[in-house]
Amino acid sequence: MGKPLFYEILEKPATSCIIALCCAIWFYIQKKNIGYSHVGLSYETAIEGHHWRIITSALSHISVIHLVFNMSALWSLGVVEQLGHMSMGMEFYLQYTLVLIVLSGALVLLSYHVLIQRFKLEYFRRVTAVGYSCVVFGWMTILSVKQPSSKLELFGFLSLPISFAPFESLIFTSIIVPQASFIGHLSGIIVGYAIAWGLIHGMTNYWAISMLGWIVFVFVFSIKRSGAYDFRFLEIEPVTDPSLPSVRFFASGNGRTLQMSTLPVGGSDLV
Repeated sequence: MGKPLFYEILEKPATSCIIALCCAIWFYIQKKNIGYSHVGLSYETAIEGHHWRIITSALSHISVIHLVFNMSALWSLGVVEQLGHMSMGMEFYLQYTLVLIVLSGALVLLSYHVLIQRFKLEYFRRVTAVGYSCVVFGWMTILSVKQPSSKLELFGFLSLPISFAPFESLIFTSIIVPQASFIGHLSGIIVGYAIAWGLIHGMTNYWAISMLGWIVFVFVFSIKRSGAYDFRFLEIEPVTDPSLPSVRFFASGNGRTLQMSTLPVGGSDLV
């Protein structure tokens, strides 16, 4: 007989919080009838400055099957929090979860860029990625290298050898969720191998907190700049020095207008 759920939650606090957050976001999305285009990551929205979508796309799920698969796999992968004796543990888990979210999202965009610019596949310009799969596949890969004897439990009854889990799951999700992003999953696997093989290393609490701070800053700045949400408490103050140009932003409908005014200084033109 297994452990009571309460004790498992105490053993996997970070995993439990992430699962609760993803489920809460899924519930909100369903309640508000939010679609892929509102929270997902695509090449077209990225070049428009919607960098905040790297975060929202990772934490959002539209399909309940996709949510159940990712959260079921993530619960099993939460064993990383209990592997402090193998140079992992909860701190390692949280630090490299941040890395997986950011780098896998960036790798997805880079892949789209190559496919569009190099191979002229315009289809990928509007392909929208959403879901926590990049991170899930990343952790599958890390465990497959660091603890190949482990098992990945899915849906409470399906058990896969962790050493083959990344690629088995890649095929499995393509079958049960036809809309699943092959590039997104593959990006998670690539970043996972980079972490497991030590190509990406050196994360400490200091760097993790610094990275989190930059993520929050870029998230808030880009979501305000894109006009997706109006943070009224964040305003750009005009420059008071009369010898310098002043820059002001005005909301106009759903867009924004940039206005620059200058005072002539010694006959010089500011362009």
